[in-house]
Amino acid sequence: MPGGAGFGKLPALHRHRRTSVHPTLSAPARRHLALAILLALPLSPAWAVDAPSCPAGTLKCPKKPVDWGMCGKNDLLDFYVAGLPTTGDRSAAPRDASALKVSTTDKNHYVLEGKAEIRQLDLFLHAEKITYDAETTDFTAAGPVTYQDRGLLLSAANAKGNTDLDQCTLDGVRYQLLQSRGNGVAEVAVIDDVDHARLTRATYSTCNLRDQQWAFAARDLDLDRAEGIGRAHDVTFRVHNVPVFWLPYLRFPLDDRRVSGLLYPTIGYGERRGLDFALPYYFNIAPNYDATVTPRIMTERGLMLGGEFRYLTDGSSGTFSADFLAHDSRAANESLEVGDEVPGRRWWYQWKDTTTFNANWGANVNLNRVSDDRYFEDFGRGLYSSAIGFLPSSAYVNGHGSWWTASIGGDQYQITDPTLPSQYEPYRRLPRMTFSGQHGLAGLLEGGIDAEAVAFSKDHALDGRRVDLYPHLDLPLESAAWFVRPELGYRWTSYSLDHLDEGDDPLLRDRHPNRGVPIFSVDSGLVFERSLDIGGEAYTQTFEPRAYYLRVPYRNQDDLPVFDTQEVPFSFSQLFRSNRFVGADRQMDANNLSLALTTRFLEDASGVERLSASIGQIHYFDEQRVQLPTAGGVPRPPTDYDGSIYAGEIDLHLNDRWRIVLDQQWDPNAHRTELSTFTLQNRFGDDGIVNFSYRYRRDFLEQVDVSAAIPLTPAWRLIARENYALNDPLASANDPRGRDGRTLERFIGIEHDTCCVAWRVIARHWIRSASGEADNAIYFELEFKGVGSIGQQTDSFLRRGILGYQ
Repeated sequence: MPGGAGFGKLPALHRHRRTSVHPTLSAPARRHLALAILLALPLSPAWAVDAPSCPAGTLKCPKKPVDWGMCGKNDLLDFYVAGLPTTGDRSAAPRDASALKVSTTDKNHYVLEGKAEIRQLDLFLHAEKITYDAETTDFTAAGPVTYQDRGLLLSAANAKGNTDLDQCTLDGVRYQLLQSRGNGVAEVAVIDDVDHARLTRATYSTCNLRDQQWAFAARDLDLDRAEGIGRAHDVTFRVHNVPVFWLPYLRFPLDDRRVSGLLYPTIGYGERRGLDFALPYYFNIAPNYDATVTPRIMTERGLMLGGEFRYLTDGSSGTFSADFLAHDSRAANESLEVGDEVPGRRWWYQWKDTTTFNANWGANVNLNRVSDDRYFEDFGRGLYSSAIGFLPSSAYVNGHGSWWTASIGGDQYQITDPTLPSQYEPYRRLPRMTFSGQHGLAGLLEGGIDAEAVAFSKDHALDGRRVDLYPHLDLPLESAAWFVRPELGYRWTSYSLDHLDEGDDPLLRDRHPNRGVPIFSVDSGLVFERSLDIGGEAYTQTFEPRAYYLRVPYRNQDDLPVFDTQEVPFSFSQLFRSNRFVGADRQMDANNLSLALTTRFLEDASGVERLSASIGQIHYFDEQRVQLPTAGGVPRPPTDYDGSIYAGEIDLHLNDRWRIVLDQQWDPNAHRTELSTFTLQNRFGDDGIVNFSYRYRRDFLEQVDVSAAIPLTPAWRLIARENYALNDPLASANDPRGRDGRTLERFIGIEHDTCCVAWRVIARHWIRSASGEADNAIYFELEFKGVGSIGQQTDSFLRRGILGYQ
């Protein structure tokens, strides 16, 4: 094409192509476009969002993703070219050039002037002037120059390179990674190939270039986009351009891929641990294996070594975690304080595994162990770990088919509450086998069986084996508006007991006791519907009366041991159970009729259930004679009243921001409230949340729990919780504080969240042991977004402590 005004296109640029294949990133096109749109958005107030990302009432919201939209527009995106391919072999693609003016000195040398551009697949080069050698594919570009490929965007004063080799050297550079927020400046940038770039006298940050709240300044910086790793030498970390620390070498992630190296440290302070500092190191062993080793120094305890190993194979996945403290420097003093020996060597381990053998069979393992019963008091993370009275371990092989399920394995518990004597330790169930099946027999008639065989053992206690069988026949009759489900079964339970002299129950003298009892029930219900208009919105209201009759004749079971059976706390769902006990050692006697009514309000437009309200009661025609024995083995007297406790539930979703849940139980025989819980949650904006709850169970607990995360500005948020026991459940019966109550957990803190930096400071007080001992701590966490965080990880306990926290 002759030189002159207008756009020009050089066919000669098509001639030089290589045959090598370039590696490509997996499906990055969506991330390119998303980043371009996201970083171009202006900063918006946090409360301008119409709907919360975690609806009201959600028990535990996921961690909130980083919102890069807070960063506003990045000036580099003014020349971002959307729509360039992000996969494919660049060397096999045609190479095009254009400019307002094109001139030639000979057949191989071209000069492009005025909006000069070179394009090849994902490569885009723009400059005021480009000189190009068609024979060698060398080029020079005079600025201002912009360069873009599938993962990198740069502006520079000038550039030179070779299009066949995918190489380019640029001076006076500003750069932006397109698959992450990483950006910075450099004196010189050398692009070696599609996936590698070397920068000299460079910076790296995820902040805006015009507002670098933090940045690495390095003598040289290598960006390996193939592995997702950045490597820097002679690194100075700056906060608001103030040097904070220096490192000879730094390795950091460019994206979400796993990379071996040091992770950011955690720092905290607690009264019983002192200054707590941990520095994890991550090993990316293989795509399906990794490990983290964490040295942890506690000034009051000593050096603890922690580790985690994760694996993923074709048939299994799992995690092995452990902590080990060779010498607890506080153990000797603590032994004197508590009047009990605390070992100097402290440890904990956990192994979780899920294995699939084939389409029908698999296995689950969950093994846990600690060195002593005070481990969680001293090294647990708060109120929730101190509430662990028994640490469970289990391993089972599980099978299932179209009409059956089965398992074989065992489980055991370790006492982790030092206030509990050893006789309260649950029995080991090893081995334990279960089988359940349900299959059609003739017409609508179905037959089923539930079976269990288990061996129980415990040191210095009665041992034995138990077989429990429950064959039954069912006739489910139902439609959309009604159902009737009669069931007839027979429960047979047999024991073989050892060490009868170890037991404390004088009634246990038969080595082979058994029990057989028929069980008959009929569950029935109706569903009525009507249409309503409330405030201009169409709703469907349902009325659902339900009746459940249960007949189980009385069998004296005082001569049967109690290995793993407990009475279930009364609730609305218990109105429709055939046994108020969990475990096969007791089968309730019954001649009962449960009556209940449920109503629902369904929003026609969305199908969302806005209100559900239920109430019900059990009517007893005979007294309840089967009871669990007292601690001394003496049977409890039968209950003798006509009706059970009234149980009611209300769940109200006014919208996605307001939710109210109420559970109430009223004893008409004693004219008193047995249980009352009230929970209210309000979400406002995208980050605001307030929770209030009241929990009461007669003679057991009465608590008030208030928690909140309140945005003060788009960048500042107040977080707080007060969980107060009006009647202290941790105090002994003779403790005068028992009626005075106490704070179970209290914390207050402040969060600051900006484009690329977030931090929070929290002061916390909580009950650290089942005996009521308290602890205090201060947490500080500083996050450099896109890179990592320094300080104590607080997300986990905040999401547990504040319902709906993100």
